[in-house]
Amino acid sequence: MSIAQKSLEFSGLYEVELLIELMLRHWGHPHADDHTFRNALLETAVEILRLAVSGKSVIDGLKPDKMNLVAAVWYAESNWIGDVHDEPPQVLKKRKAWIEKVRRAIPSCFCDADLLS
Repeated sequence: MSIAQKSLEFSGLYEVELLIELMLRHWGHPHADDHTFRNALLETAVEILRLAVSGKSVIDGLKPDKMNLVAAVWYAESNWIGDVHDEPPQVLKKRKAWIEKVRRAIPSCFCDADLLS
């Protein structure tokens, strides 16, 4: 079973909601307290995992079968930021900082782990 499939199976557990909330809070996302935002982020990440399981690559350098939950959450927020036009600049700046922090803090989620050996 691929990492993408395992991540998709795991996505229905309460622990995933907890992980997303902790990710948002730990790296200072401005919408960490917004339950609706967290749920939408989870739903979008699950859709990204489904795409990966079907064979679609969404992150350069990360094969679809290697897609994981953290990368899917990061990718969802990265794409949303590009579509945001009605948020104050300081909030948008914090959202951009969040995606940078996540990518720098756990780079192994964004590449083939076999390359790290």
